[in-house]
Amino acid sequence: MSVRTVLVVGAGTMGHGIAQAAAVAGYDVRLFDVDPKAVAAGLSKVKGSLDKLVEKQKVAAADRDAALARLSAASDLRAAAAGIDLAVEAAPERMDLKRRIFGDLGAAAPAGAILATNTSSLSVAEIAAASGRPDRVIGMHFFNPVPLKPLLEVVRTDATSPATLEATLEVGKRMGKTCVVVKDVPGFATSRLGIALGLEAIRMVEEGVASPEDIDTALVLGYGHAMGPLKTTDLVGLDVRLGIAEYLDGKFPGGRFTPPALLRKMVAEGRLGQKSGRGFYDWSKPA
Repeated sequence: MSVRTVLVVGAGTMGHGIAQAAAVAGYDVRLFDVDPKAVAAGLSKVKGSLDKLVEKQKVAAADRDAALARLSAASDLRAAAAGIDLAVEAAPERMDLKRRIFGDLGAAAPAGAILATNTSSLSVAEIAAASGRPDRVIGMHFFNPVPLKPLLEVVRTDATSPATLEATLEVGKRMGKTCVVVKDVPGFATSRLGIALGLEAIRMVEEGVASPEDIDTALVLGYGHAMGPLKTTDLVGLDVRLGIAEYLDGKFPGGRFTPPALLRKMVAEGRLGQKSGRGFYDWSKPA
C-alpha cells in the first residue's frame, strides 16, 4: 500500500518529533492530542526545530515551509482518523491507555490503514488485540530527538502481515531512518539492552563506584558510545526508565531488571532528568 496521510496520536516530545519527521518526508500529517494546548505547543516546537535546522543550513527554507504546510492540528480522534493511511500512537507507556486508543483507531480508521505504536517496551500484540485488525498493527519505536536520531526499531507480532511490515519499512526509509526488525518480546532489542546498561550504571552510582560523569565518560571513550547511560537516562526520563524496568522485571526472572533503590528514590523526589531540571546531572543551568 502507498502511505500518503499520517495521523500522530499524542503531541508530546515523541509525538511532535514523529510529526515533524513525517512532514519533512513529504507526508500530510495530522497531529492529535486530548489536550488542545499540547497540540499547539507541539506545532510550535516543530516550527522552532525546523527554524533551527534552517539556521544551521541543514534544511532549506522552502522545505521547512512546505513541511509546515503539510502539518495540521486535529481536535477529534475519530474525525482525524478518517481517510488516513497510517496512524502512529505516541501516548504515555500505559497499556490501558494504548488499548483504548487502538480500539478507537480500529473503529475509525479505514480498513486498510496501518496502526503503529511507538511503545518502547509494551506488548505490541496485546495493544493490537484491541484494534480488531491485528494484521495491520506494528511497532514503530522511534528515538528522541526523532528528527535527528537515525534508528527506527520496527516490531512485528506473529499476526503482523508481510504487507504491513513492507509498507512500514518503506515509511521508515522515506523518513531517513535505518530500520531494524525485531520480534514482539518484552523490551524488544533496544530497550532491553539500554535498560540493562542503565540500571547497572545506576547501581554503580548507588554503590559509590564512580561519579555519574566518570561512568558516562568511561562508556563514551572506552566503548565508543555516543552518550553515557546516565545522561541517556536523564534525557529519557527517570520515571520512564523506572516504568520500563518495572515492566521488564515482571517479565524476566532472576532480578536482572529489578529497579535500584536509588532510581526509585530519585523519581519519588521528582528528580526525573532533563524535563525536571535535575537527575544525575543539573539541567537547570545553560550548557
